[in-house]
Amino acid sequence: MRVLFKQSYDQDIRIAKHRGHLIWYGLLLLSTLCAPLFVGSFYLGELSRVMILALAGLGLMFVTGFTGQVSLGHAAFVAAGAYANAWALSRGWPSLAAIPFAGFVSMLCGLAVAVPASRMSGIYLAIGTLAFAIIVEDGIIKLDGITGGNRGMAVEAPVFLGFRMWESWQLYYLCLFVLVACIFAVLNFMRSPVGRAMIAVRDSEVSARSLGVKVARTKIFAFAVSAAITGFAGALFSHYLQFISPEIFGVVLSIQLLLMIVVGGLGTVHGAIFGAALVGLLETGINLAKDYLPPGIGSQPGLEPLLFGIILVGFILFEPQGVYGRWVKIRSYFELFPLYRRKTFVRQRSYLKTDRMQ
Repeated sequence: MRVLFKQSYDQDIRIAKHRGHLIWYGLLLLSTLCAPLFVGSFYLGELSRVMILALAGLGLMFVTGFTGQVSLGHAAFVAAGAYANAWALSRGWPSLAAIPFAGFVSMLCGLAVAVPASRMSGIYLAIGTLAFAIIVEDGIIKLDGITGGNRGMAVEAPVFLGFRMWESWQLYYLCLFVLVACIFAVLNFMRSPVGRAMIAVRDSEVSARSLGVKVARTKIFAFAVSAAITGFAGALFSHYLQFISPEIFGVVLSIQLLLMIVVGGLGTVHGAIFGAALVGLLETGINLAKDYLPPGIGSQPGLEPLLFGIILVGFILFEPQGVYGRWVKIRSYFELFPLYRRKTFVRQRSYLKTDRMQ
């Protein structure tokens, strides 16, 4: 059992709470850096896809898990980042400029939906973001001269310092670098006054407003940053696919991203990573298992959405805190054994009756 004796207020906002965090996360980073030495190109590509999904889930977690704003339209921001990156590369831009440009375009799209969405909440916000995703998908089809419409658009390989990155391990390291940088940025955001204001808005808008928090401004900021992070994921996703078309960025992708953060654990950075690993690897496992299933089962359409729905319902019923919540319970069990009890350290969260804005 680890006991932390706090000797300064700075310990409350440190990213690494103790030396064990530095050791274990350092070993995790070292193992990911050495993965291309031991993993084949196919599984390396799957790891790259999981990191891209984790990056998109981190963007959605920023606005849904940390600010409490449900979004069913984050596939639109993925599409904006993907097409902005592909357009910039087709004009001869290097990736050092194309990927930030993709995030900037997605951030503008986020601002476009955040300003009216800051006055909505609950089911109305979900419907509004879903409508925005449908508008963006139709807009991509209409902008035939820029996006290629229904024909799709080829994506060139990323270019850094005049060198084109064709190999799978090169894309893997690019995804790893962007993911680690965004995780570090989000962790710093959440320990800042802005991050604390986001948590306050999520827990109680009335209480946050009474403490001087600008609720509308905080929601707009959260949507903008969330869209920018998701735009980075869209840029990397376009490199992973090498060819993009409007049907890729449909409503199913938005639901998949929401499924990831719910299954992984809402309100935590770990939840985005765990959710992406579970959903991404599960999708690959289902595709591989189809070859061994009876033809009457493996060839049925809609098998993946059915299994994803069953998993989502199961987590909501039996483990609302997600994979990360279960991991915390397992870790606490071994740390406190044999003194652990089922209700040990159960957090009781209470909400004010004034939460609902009139």
